[in-house]
Amino acid sequence: MSSNIRVAVVTGGNKGIGLAIVRDLCQQFSGDVMLTARDVARGQAAVQQLQAEGLSPRFHQLDIDDLRSIQALRDFLLKEYGGLNVLVNNAGIAFKTVDPTPFHIQAEVTMKTNFLGTRNVCTELLPLIKPQGRVVNISSLLGSKALENCSEDLQEKFRCEALTEEDLVDLMKKFVEDAKNEVHEREGWPSSAYGVSKLGVTVLSRILAQRLDEKRKADRILLNACCPGWVKTDMTGGQGFETVEEGAVTPVYLALLPPDATEPQGQLVRDKVIQNW
Repeated sequence: MSSNIRVAVVTGGNKGIGLAIVRDLCQQFSGDVMLTARDVARGQAAVQQLQAEGLSPRFHQLDIDDLRSIQALRDFLLKEYGGLNVLVNNAGIAFKTVDPTPFHIQAEVTMKTNFLGTRNVCTELLPLIKPQGRVVNISSLLGSKALENCSEDLQEKFRCEALTEEDLVDLMKKFVEDAKNEVHEREGWPSSAYGVSKLGVTVLSRILAQRLDEKRKADRILLNACCPGWVKTDMTGGQGFETVEEGAVTPVYLALLPPDATEPQGQLVRDKVIQNW
């Protein structure tokens, strides 16, 4: 493969919003689109579904909970393309409201995938992003709601511009630890593991964008978080006001921002509009 060919990667691309994002990128992105999924059979079935529609995505296995899996994708991208142009971090999980799993386990499992897994993908793949590359982290306004329901002390920490990535990781781990010790409410946390994990993704996006501006300003790489809306998917149990196609609109918009764009950068975007949080 030539390193001149552009490539876009979508994590968790085998169903729901992820699949809709892959479909849109296949139609609008000039280059190869890589559908990734944890389960090889499901991922390849999704690729076949899109091929039947006349589209040509490629497939690569990726389990964002597995560092070796992330590194295998990293090595493949370096070898095949010499880097990466677009990264959409869509993979994530959510427990159903009625799920009987104890809260502290929900907190640990949700945080592992939604925050730590997404962070690991960014750690391994951001150095591969080529000039004028685009990174989109799928977050949620439920993260903003979780912030509103945090104590004033925690809100101040999350909103602090000087918060480092390491500080943020420590805060996310403290939430899990506090949940395990059944003191999370006393310590100022809301009772939404999904919300706190997505708050982490939103804040991480701000921190990583600041770092890109400091270290690679001339490369004009834009990195943002977005809320796709309340979309009818397996994750929401079929509840929601929007279709997966509507849910894909803002992530694809951010993934395809024109080469001369300088903003948004490090923001949370919903319906193509920057959200204050």
